[in-house]
Amino acid sequence: MSRPLQRADTLSSLQARIAAVVGESGLITEPEILAPYLQDERGRYRGTTPFMVRPGSVREVAAVVRLCGEAGVPIVPQGGNTGLVGGGTPFEAGDEVLLSLSRLDRIRAVDPVEDSITVEAGCVLQQVQEAAAEVDRLFPLSLGAEGSCQIGGNISTNAGGIQVLRYGNMRDLVLGLEVVLPDGRVWDGLRSLRKDNSGYDLKQLFIGAEGTLGIITAACLKLVSRPSEEVTAFIGLSNIAAATTLFARARSRLGESLSSFELIPRLGLDITLRHVTGTADPLAGRHEWYVLLEAGAATPSGLAEALEALLGEALEAGEIGDAAIAQSAAQTAAFWRLREGLVEAQKAEGASIKHDISVPVSAVPRFIEQACAAVEAMVPGIRPVPFGHVGDGNVHFNLTQPEGAPPADYLARWEEVNRRVHDIALALGGSISAEHGIGRAKLAENLRSKAPLEIELMARVKAALDPANLLNPGKVVPAPGVDDGRDS
Repeated sequence: MSRPLQRADTLSSLQARIAAVVGESGLITEPEILAPYLQDERGRYRGTTPFMVRPGSVREVAAVVRLCGEAGVPIVPQGGNTGLVGGGTPFEAGDEVLLSLSRLDRIRAVDPVEDSITVEAGCVLQQVQEAAAEVDRLFPLSLGAEGSCQIGGNISTNAGGIQVLRYGNMRDLVLGLEVVLPDGRVWDGLRSLRKDNSGYDLKQLFIGAEGTLGIITAACLKLVSRPSEEVTAFIGLSNIAAATTLFARARSRLGESLSSFELIPRLGLDITLRHVTGTADPLAGRHEWYVLLEAGAATPSGLAEALEALLGEALEAGEIGDAAIAQSAAQTAAFWRLREGLVEAQKAEGASIKHDISVPVSAVPRFIEQACAAVEAMVPGIRPVPFGHVGDGNVHFNLTQPEGAPPADYLARWEEVNRRVHDIALALGGSISAEHGIGRAKLAENLRSKAPLEIELMARVKAALDPANLLNPGKVVPAPGVDDGRDS
C-alpha cells in the first residue's frame, strides 16, 4: 500500500508548489467546476484529475511544467475543450494534471503592414477574427465552434474549417510560435518572417502535435485582405458525381477567389430543416445532393457575372438541377445556417457514428458511394449523412442510427464501422483524419493505417523532445508502457 500513498503525497506536495506559482485562484479542485473539463465534446471519454491549473502567463506555464517534470507527473494541455477525438481529455487513472490555457487570452500585437497578429493561446478564435477586422483585415480560419474554441487548440490540432480551399489550414496560417518545452524551457519562435531558410522549421513540429511535444502559449498568425466582393450560391446537383465536375468548373471560372465548396446531402438538409428553427429550403424542388459555394475578392472583379456564367454552363450540361444566388447578406447567412446547423441537428435524430476522412478530390464520389453501400450492408436502416469540405477532399462521413434503434447498441458498433469506412478511404489514397486529429479516439486506427516506419519516426520525435513522456501521454502516438488504445 506504500506506492499509492507515495503517489498521493507527491500530488499533494505538487499541488502546494503549483499554488505558490499560480495563486489559489489559478488552481481548481472542486468536482462541480472540474466536471465539464473532464469530458470530451462528444461525451465518449470522461477522465479524472487531481486538480486543474490555469496559469496566467507563459512564465507560470513554464514553472508548472517544470514542477510537474520534477515530480514525474504527466500534464494534459487543454484549450476550449471543443475537440472531437479526446485529445484534451485526461485518462481515467486520475494521475494527470489538467492544464488550461484559458487565462492566456491577450492580443499582443496587430500589424496591418506585416499582415500579422500575435495572440496568446487562450484567445478564442472569434476574438482573433474581431481583432483582425478592427484593422480591416481577415483572419480566415472559420469553424462552427469559433465562439468557444481557442487558438492554441486550433494550432495543436491543425484545424481546417470552411475556407481551407483558399487559405489553407492552420499549418498555412502560422508564422511563428512561442512554446513551453517538456523541460520547462521556453522556445521563442514568435517571428512574422515569410522567408527564413536557416534550418529546420521548428514550429511545424508543434502544429498538429496535440500538445504531445510542447505547450503552445502564443502564436504569430497571418492576416489577409478582407474581401470587398463576395458571392454565394446554393446549388442542387443531379447526382454525387456532378460535385467534382462542378468543382473543376468552378475552379476554372472563379480561380483563386473560390473559398468554399461545401457538400450537403438531402437527408442532411431534411434533418436541418426539421430541427433548426428559422431555416427554409432555398430551392423549389428536391435534389439528392447540394453544394454551398462561396467566392470572394479583395477588389471588385466581376465575380457575380462569373458565377452566373458557370451556373448557366453547368445547368446546360446537366450537371446541376437548380441554383439560388444569394441577393443579400441575410440570404447568405441563411444559406450558411443550413450548413452549420447540420452538425447540431444530427443530435436530435439519435446516436451518430462519425468519421473525418479525406481522399483526393476526384475520389470523393467513389468514396461516398462505396462507403454508403458498405455501412448499409453492415447496419440495415443506417442513415448516412456525408457532408463537408469536398473542395479539399475532406468528408465528414457521419452515420445516423436507424430509426427506433437502441442508441447504446448502435454505438457499440463504432469501431467495427470505423474500420470498414477507414479501409475504403485508405484504399482510395486517403487519410483517417482530415482536420480533427488523432487524440485517443483514433490512436489504434492510426497505428493500423500508417506504415511502421512512420509510427517509428513519430515515436522518435516524441522521445527526443519528451523523453519522460509527460506531455499528453497516450495521445497521437503510443510510448513504451503506455496504453495505445488498441483495446479501448
